[in-house]
Amino acid sequence: MSYVPVPKHAAKPVPQKADGGLALAGVELRADVAGAVYWPEQGMLAVADLHLEKGSSFAERGVLLPPYDTAATLARLNALITRYAPRLVIALGDSFHDGRGPARLADTDRATLKAMQRGRDWIWIAGNHDPDPAQNIGGRFLPEFKIATLTFRHEPGGQIDCEDSGEIAGHLHPVARVARRGRAVSRRCFASDGVRLVMPAFGAYTGGLNVRDRAFANVFETLTFTAHMLGLERVYAVAAKHCLPD
Repeated sequence: MSYVPVPKHAAKPVPQKADGGLALAGVELRADVAGAVYWPEQGMLAVADLHLEKGSSFAERGVLLPPYDTAATLARLNALITRYAPRLVIALGDSFHDGRGPARLADTDRATLKAMQRGRDWIWIAGNHDPDPAQNIGGRFLPEFKIATLTFRHEPGGQIDCEDSGEIAGHLHPVARVARRGRAVSRRCFASDGVRLVMPAFGAYTGGLNVRDRAFANVFETLTFTAHMLGLERVYAVAAKHCLPD
């Protein structure tokens, strides 16, 4: 892998305040280092691209992976629910790696999921991997969801109703790459221009797409957006134009 020089300030990402404050279309959100966003005013927690049962999906095709991805992903999500106690949870599509994933859920994982749903509203947004409603996993199934000024959908770049509105989506699995102490470091990230926000993939077995990929330019139209990189204890903001390509 060749080294690509970048400006010195690109090697020192700017830490956001401790609660990971992130403004979107006039709404104040909290970007959590686990890769979720919390909207305090609405008591809402959003995650994207859980890809539950990806391991078992690969196993059906003869590719054996450790079969613990669903339990690990649900444990991380449960920790966030315990922390924020949201009234509403939104899963932004590709919650299961394929349409048969819900049927393959282990009884223990299904019980964990239903325990997390108890006492709160839960919305499953349709994704390209799981476009159809599933049986026996609780919650509501919607193609997209609107609340206040924000629209929640799986694929970014959809229609925004007016100039004061915004969008939160998943699908692209954004990853930012920067230079740190003479080497390249890649981290999952939120990508946002203050109007659209693309969430990092939350699932244990999910990969990522570099924010310098053309797919992000198609969403944001220019490189004038910010990669909010996930650190161990906080989120770091880096201008997309200062991130390294692959």
